[in-house]
Amino acid sequence: MIRISQLKLDIHHTEADLRAKLLRLLRIREDELISYTRKKQSLDARKKPQLFYVYTIDVKVKNENGIKKHFRKQKISNILFQPEEKEYLLCACGTRPLAHRPVIIGTGPAGLFCGYELARLGYRPILLERGAPVEERMKDVEEFWSLGVLKPNSNVQFGEGGAGTFSDGKLNTLVNDPMGRNERVLEIFVENGAPKDILYQNKPHIGTDILVKVVQNMREFIISHGGEVRFHSQVTDVVVTQEDGLEKLSALKVCRHLSLKEKRERNRAKEAEKKAVQDLYVLNTELAVLAIGHSARDTFKMLRNRNISMEAKAFAVGIRIEHPQEMINLAQYGTAYDGELFAASYKLTAKLSDGRGVYTFCMCPGGYVVNASSEEGRLAVNGMSYRARDGRNANSAVVVTVTPKDYRNFVSSETSSLIGETGENWEMDAPLVGVEFQRRLEEAAYQAGGGKIPVQLFKDFCENRPSHGPQEIEPQMKGGYTWGNVRAIFPEELAKAIEEGIHSFGKRLKGYDRPDALISGVESRTSSPVRILRDDTLQSKAEGLYPCGEGAGYAGGITSAAIDGLKVAQTIVEEYSPF
Repeated sequence: MIRISQLKLDIHHTEADLRAKLLRLLRIREDELISYTRKKQSLDARKKPQLFYVYTIDVKVKNENGIKKHFRKQKISNILFQPEEKEYLLCACGTRPLAHRPVIIGTGPAGLFCGYELARLGYRPILLERGAPVEERMKDVEEFWSLGVLKPNSNVQFGEGGAGTFSDGKLNTLVNDPMGRNERVLEIFVENGAPKDILYQNKPHIGTDILVKVVQNMREFIISHGGEVRFHSQVTDVVVTQEDGLEKLSALKVCRHLSLKEKRERNRAKEAEKKAVQDLYVLNTELAVLAIGHSARDTFKMLRNRNISMEAKAFAVGIRIEHPQEMINLAQYGTAYDGELFAASYKLTAKLSDGRGVYTFCMCPGGYVVNASSEEGRLAVNGMSYRARDGRNANSAVVVTVTPKDYRNFVSSETSSLIGETGENWEMDAPLVGVEFQRRLEEAAYQAGGGKIPVQLFKDFCENRPSHGPQEIEPQMKGGYTWGNVRAIFPEELAKAIEEGIHSFGKRLKGYDRPDALISGVESRTSSPVRILRDDTLQSKAEGLYPCGEGAGYAGGITSAAIDGLKVAQTIVEEYSPF
């Protein structure tokens, strides 16, 4: 196989242009070219407004040895001869028998991808999801955005597909997995309906509208291969037994939340009183994947009460900022968007005078700021884009990293329900203080907007005064919003960091710190505030319990969470035989 890198063509090129350039580079005839595959595509805007696509292409030809002999003498650095890459593919090679079906807790990217591979290999996994199937979840979320009716277990954070379903759907990641799990993730997405261009684009993007169908297809695949998906089923406890001096998982306690229809049927049949809205049962299993997501705060507390080892970790909090998408296009491309390119994106970082880091996160070109709340009386925001990215505004989180040392100082031990009334239990309960910090900010955001998303002009944010309306930029949001003082949500130390960071970004991207840029908050769910500890076998101190994905503290986005799901699946199939 021949790999050609740094192959540059004008963005207006045709497929025939690409093919012709390959023939010229390799000095071969049309009939000598067997096939070619895009491995990578990126945009070169260094000479804007003149833009180029830069490709890495894998080529198969009839006389590779002859071509190799010719180019060996010329020593051309962007033409490499190499064997075909081995495809990452799991196979069931474990021999240890399972007494019960394996269980996966959560159907975000980590849980879905782990379940997908286990089902494919014959392990018949049971997937437990506290929320609703994605098609029902879509209706619940739309109802929340339009009417403000929040369902605690079916919202932007909870439900099939995880929090990433209602996001931009970006799949770019810094994870460079030597085993090729990152490529396997993209392949599974494509197998289930995602656009094929995500296999080679430098910044692959699916979009919420496409992700919904992909998630459904993955569920159907799992079921068709002997798996089972139980919705509205929340794990409320883990049963751990002592055996030969070791702690081992033996069962899960599950609460199944009944639908209104089920409740009515039970009441009519007089099988339950009117207050009966739940099924409680014990699910025996010696193997459970803990893919709970970064917002499963009640589950974190339950695990802590069961002495499952965990620690506080750094995460980030901040705001959402909106600009006209046309402004971002002009800054990045040097010309207005003309429909031939996706809406322009950006990624910005700054180190502040006090040493603290500020950076943009989950940038959504042509997207929406969304109300991503999951608890009554608390408000969190996120960003979301559809596949077309054709909205009038661009938005991104601007966030500040906070460490356990930072947020310990922000949370009062005298009032924290997590560290005791006197603060004497700090060391024991410290892993959960990050959760308390998130909640404090979300409560302040809820109060600032009266339950709606609070919005503020950047100039007013800098001057710490409420805003009363827009100037040139109108908010583009899912969920109700109101004008107010977003800065008042934060401890002043963090507010100053956000302000300084935005001004710094304005020096690198013209107009970023414009006075009428829209600020909203609070962006508090960037990643999990805890890490559930696991050993070299990817198990917690309780044998059979596998912390996995973003909620467990081992990932930071759709792709990395999915990769961790594959990693845990690999560990399981290497140890256990199919069920």
